[in-house]
Amino acid sequence: MTSISLKVLLSLAVAGFAILQITTADPDILVDYIAPPKVAGDYFTFAGFRTLRQRPPPTFTVTKASMKEFPVLLGQSVSYAALQFPAGSINPPHTHPRSAELLLVAEGTLQVGFVDTSDKLFTSTLHQGDMFLFPEGLVHFQLNANNQTAALALSAFGSANPGTVSIPSTLFNSTIDDNVLALAFRTDVDTIRTLKKGFCPK
Repeated sequence: MTSISLKVLLSLAVAGFAILQITTADPDILVDYIAPPKVAGDYFTFAGFRTLRQRPPPTFTVTKASMKEFPVLLGQSVSYAALQFPAGSINPPHTHPRSAELLLVAEGTLQVGFVDTSDKLFTSTLHQGDMFLFPEGLVHFQLNANNQTAALALSAFGSANPGTVSIPSTLFNSTIDDNVLALAFRTDVDTIRTLKKGFCPK
């Protein structure tokens, strides 16, 4: 291959990567904020976390402040989520395809971890005031291993719409063929069907 051809291929590869980065990131805006023509101060206020100090919910609950719940975030490349963990509950393995997650433990303790692309597991036990970073797109989880006390965490994201892909739900609450899942997990179809029953709407 000539050096000119190699340069052309490298240029195309770099340009393609740049275009991919632009299309997967939050769009840049050319104004201070995106809003309807007439807005007041409360348009910039999100009150969805006011209920967090009430009694913890019976199951793991996420309260999001992304652009869907808080439209002023559109174009701002930021969002939040409040994660409430009753005693002994888990936020199952999941990913955020469009952002890293910076988690702060506000109350209680959490066991957290993520797996990188070499299948290496990184874990930590977090106490009130501790923070942990989950890199963008990597599978991670949080567990309140304390069977007596609830926990509360706040997560910051570098995207107004980070997205969440729950691994168990995506695999076992979808229409992926049972044979495909059985082969992937090196088990039998009956086991897969048993797992799927746990994700069926009640």
